Amino acid sequence: MTSWANSPDQGWVLKATIWAAPAAAPQWKEQLNRLRPIASYDDTTKTWQAHLGALDLEGLNVLQALFDAASAHGTQVRLEPAPVPERWDGPVFTRGPDVAVLLEARADQGRPLGQLPLG
Repeated sequence: MTSWANSPDQGWVLKATIWAAPAAAPQWKEQLNRLRPIASYDDTTKTWQAHLGALDLEGLNVLQALFDAASAHGTQVRLEPAPVPERWDGPVFTRGPDVAVLLEARADQGRPLGQLPLG
């Protein structure tokens, strides 16, 4: 989990990570076309990443697209709070104590908020 400064006005973003479909599979091209406009690809970890600073209509559309792509390609999405990236010019969430506690909580032991249970 990310640790934040104690300042209550410290901003943060929601980092969404989605695992890529196998590169050799036909799904890769479909996933690429679906996610390229809203996420960046990390070749080292084989994941797509998007940062959200607000849960407005645009943010919810990005989350829905990520979850739809994960569902269609048999991968998963993980949501976690993260520090504001360098050169970020979008909105940020404020670090209210109740929100921070919620986001740092686990839905189940060892399962981050937003990650679906296996099995």
